[in-house]
Amino acid sequence: MKKMKIQRINAIVKKDMKKLIRVPATLFMALLFPLILTGAFGFAFGGGSGVGDTVYTIGIVDLDNSTWSNLFIGNLSTSEVLINMLYDSNNTAQVDLSQGKIDAIIIIPDNFGISLDSYWLNPLNASTWENSTIGVFVDQGSLIVSNALPPLIQRILLITLYGEQALTVAQPVTLDNPLGVQSSHNTQFDFMAPGMFAFAAIFLILIVAEGFTEERTAGILRRIQLTPTTSAEVITGSTIAYMLTGIIQISIVFLAAGFMGFNIGTDPIRIFFAFLIVLLLVLCNVGFGLIAATLAKTPGATTGISFIFILPQMFFGTFVPISSELIKLVPSYYVTDAITSIFLRGAEITSEIVIFDFFVMFGYCIVVVIAGIFIFAKFGREK
Repeated sequence: MKKMKIQRINAIVKKDMKKLIRVPATLFMALLFPLILTGAFGFAFGGGSGVGDTVYTIGIVDLDNSTWSNLFIGNLSTSEVLINMLYDSNNTAQVDLSQGKIDAIIIIPDNFGISLDSYWLNPLNASTWENSTIGVFVDQGSLIVSNALPPLIQRILLITLYGEQALTVAQPVTLDNPLGVQSSHNTQFDFMAPGMFAFAAIFLILIVAEGFTEERTAGILRRIQLTPTTSAEVITGSTIAYMLTGIIQISIVFLAAGFMGFNIGTDPIRIFFAFLIVLLLVLCNVGFGLIAATLAKTPGATTGISFIFILPQMFFGTFVPISSELIKLVPSYYVTDAITSIFLRGAEITSEIVIFDFFVMFGYCIVVVIAGIFIFAKFGREK
């Protein structure tokens, strides 16, 4: 087996980087497309809007444990769109909320039952009521949850107090404003931005596939084979060049998203970790690109075959709201979920969900890259 030489790998890297700059279509897809994509979505969705989810998981901290609080929890359970999880403390619930395991937290105060009893003892005299406030925390990584849950909880609270014939009347218990509890006010672009990092990296599949297919068709790979350069050196050099392209893409999206108002904070460790996990997706997509290049025998077939790998990641793993377990089958989902947890939910990079996303992405990266290199080296090179 021949040893790889740095000089040859460096020459391949320079060749591919020059091709990136000199070919307008490749330059657009690699550099201008992420910028235009981020800007377009930033301007289009800066105001914020959303659609409803199917099922929400609610963490409940019952500090009262009275007949009234049990009735309220029971009414929450009967809702077709809510799943209850009971917690002993607010701190434990907050950890799960920051990691995206639950969609919201309801804290029932210790005077909840007394407050309702005081109302029914004298419903017409508000001065005799003992007022209380239910604490509400919502997942700041989902605009849908922020908009949909508070009205639903308010309705169930009214049913608890007045029965099924609940009316909008004065009441001793009020529902706290969830956006007041969570100090940030996010636009729809903020909720879509994490998916845009993955979205931009996904199209590297097409760039890689077209690059290798065109070189094979033009006979460039055959001419390289006539030199001392090995297949390993060619693939390694090209992979490094595409990784450099991915780094430029990610940097453009980060800068453009920040310019459009997405707050990534100032913690360099968080930013570096987010950058790193997107780079794993970039490397994974290089592997998919090699597989697509192997399957595409002609440049004309490259785009169609590349989209076999692009579309599932685009629709299941970016900012498209899909409620299905299928989303967990694509690598881009774990990148989007990790960035959402870090920048929107405020989760630590050492939290369980972020570490899980990272290692799943790392595993995807290893498997796909090895498979891509093996398949292309065995079936994709020109004989």
